[in-house]
Amino acid sequence: MGPTGVDITDFETVLNMTKKKISIIGSTGSIGRSTLEVVRQFPDRFEVVALGAGSNAALLFEQIREFSPRLVCLMDAQAAFNLENLLAGKSDRFPEIFYGQEGYCRVAAFPESDMLVSAMVGAAGLLPTLAAIEAGKDIALANKETLVAAGEIVTGAAAANNVKILPVDSEHSAIFQALQGNHREALNRVLLTASGGPFFNKSRKDLETVSPEAALCHPNWSMGPKITIDSATLMNKGLEVIEAHWLFGVPVERISVYIHPESIVHSMIEYIDGSVIAQMGVPDMKIPIGYALAYPERLPIACPKLDLFRLQKLSFYPPDEEKFPCLRMAFEACRKGSTMPAVLNAANEIAVYAFLEKTIAFYDIPAVIDEVMSSHKPCAKPDLEAILKADAWARKEASKIIITRRARTPG
Repeated sequence: MGPTGVDITDFETVLNMTKKKISIIGSTGSIGRSTLEVVRQFPDRFEVVALGAGSNAALLFEQIREFSPRLVCLMDAQAAFNLENLLAGKSDRFPEIFYGQEGYCRVAAFPESDMLVSAMVGAAGLLPTLAAIEAGKDIALANKETLVAAGEIVTGAAAANNVKILPVDSEHSAIFQALQGNHREALNRVLLTASGGPFFNKSRKDLETVSPEAALCHPNWSMGPKITIDSATLMNKGLEVIEAHWLFGVPVERISVYIHPESIVHSMIEYIDGSVIAQMGVPDMKIPIGYALAYPERLPIACPKLDLFRLQKLSFYPPDEEKFPCLRMAFEACRKGSTMPAVLNAANEIAVYAFLEKTIAFYDIPAVIDEVMSSHKPCAKPDLEAILKADAWARKEASKIIITRRARTPG
């Protein structure tokens, strides 16, 4: 029997349970689309009641036609207007349409919803996720920046509102799964795995001239552009270190990173008796998404199964923090705490998008972040207002540094 009293081997019983109503912010991104694929596979288990997207009105229109949400939002006002035109006369059930940050918060806290899938990219997910927590919604969290920027505030709000934060990132889902049935006091270390991205075997000199197109070619995962660049710099793993610190209450000194190119071991837990428990599986985000949506049950997700005989080898390497300084800076930000993680994240967002636009080079990304962090003076015990202020300051500072660096570049 599972913790809810349901026999988890009896899928007919599970499928006849009351549908869980979910809202998704980031529905047109890679995690949002994978979430909707899980819903597609289990229409008797889940119902989509609200959707939020960035500016892709055409894809959101298709999602509305298929899933019939009651409420939708686009961050971009023009995109929301375009969506209204697409829906006019083409839908029997016209959802309420909002736009901007207020609209995202409406989607996140929609009264009919039981759970929010927070799948936005960037710190823009913080306020909607907090709105959902304050409305008593459980969170399936893929937006790592929420905990990076305001981990103490978010986890405190979740505890105060008796809300579960269920990790969707494959690494944190692996840790969460490995902790089941064990006492947290017995935890010794968290061992986060990283694919190494597309440049693991490249030299530092090679990386000085890499293009955004090369950085976007991830060897194992299909992700959005920002997360893919973060994987290439190892900043994604650094952000996950900070996220793990808050999700599992583990001091940063007890979090280690291992490069694991096969992306089969999604992360591991080391216990005080020396036992190491790993969660393994093919690199398919529907697995951790399904686990978060159905927790504490498991779903028979339609995806390839792991064949260890065919794989034959699992390899692990230490990260090269000289070649990938973003990882070192993330550890440093986590140790310093206060507003420093929010500043790290904000500067990284600005630098990554500048690289994608070919405004700066690959190694300018950590250089910009380092310069912003060096100029920042963290405040003691920051509240939400102080964190948002630090985020805004870091974005402006990073933008100024990028302009200065461009002015120094010949041609």
